[in-house]
Amino acid sequence: MSKHIAVLMGGWSSEREVSLRSGKACADALDRCGYRVSRVDVGRDVATVLGALKPDAAFNVLHGRPGEDGTIQGILEIAGIPYTHSGVLSSALAMNKEHAKVIMAAAGVPVPEGKVVSRHEAAGGHPLRRPYVLKPISEGSSVGVFIVTEQHAHPPQELTREDWAFGDRVMAERFIPGKELTCAVMGDRALDVIEIEAATRFYDYEAKYAPGGSRHVLPARISPFVYQEVRRLALKAHHALGCRGVTRADFRYDDRGAGTEGLFCLEVNTQPGMTETSLVPELAVHAGMTFDELVRWMAEDASLNR
Repeated sequence: MSKHIAVLMGGWSSEREVSLRSGKACADALDRCGYRVSRVDVGRDVATVLGALKPDAAFNVLHGRPGEDGTIQGILEIAGIPYTHSGVLSSALAMNKEHAKVIMAAAGVPVPEGKVVSRHEAAGGHPLRRPYVLKPISEGSSVGVFIVTEQHAHPPQELTREDWAFGDRVMAERFIPGKELTCAVMGDRALDVIEIEAATRFYDYEAKYAPGGSRHVLPARISPFVYQEVRRLALKAHHALGCRGVTRADFRYDDRGAGTEGLFCLEVNTQPGMTETSLVPELAVHAGMTFDELVRWMAEDASLNR
């Protein structure tokens, strides 16, 4: 009898639509691989739904809260349902950019200098010298991110809106010019490095998910030494945060300096996108693995106590 897998998708975060697309792609792949698949659009009754389905494993394709912050992982641990990707603690840590930076820096992974301030403080006056980046502490897909340049006399006033939905504290970071790089980790193996050329000023939500929003250069056009350093740091960040399964680390590289001194890790994504334009499937294909093989590997990697 084939293994029964519940594909968890949708949810109620700002990344719901992308999660539904990722979930459909993964569920279709699992179907093709011969698994018995239940497609679950996650609501707040998810524990009850999973209790009725009684799957052998859960394939987590939720982005943002509650799928990426340790919440769904805790429910799955309590229910005794093996699941994909990272566990409770590592998911919560990686989702919180403030704490993740502390841990990565302590492990020797270079991160941009910055500080956390209230959103009203950030709107009232520049928290750092321009140019700098403002971003929510616990959101993904570049949601709610602002790049403040020398041309911006005032900080973004959107931060003071009553319908601001991304928390009362934001992170201000020095803007790193240069190349946008990303590297996936699969188990204990770093895959290759993609250079992302965004059609917009930076790799924002539209660039990530809209057709033509960005161009992926694989392998990245950087020196072999820097290339291997990106791979080494992606794996080091993955291990430092205690991640499991598949993750994707994002970097900025200011190539005006010598060697790797301009290389900084921005964050580790514990629930990277799995849509047709997503980076991890592209990296897996480059490594000789089809999309279906990648999804099968992730499903078979599912476990408890991650």
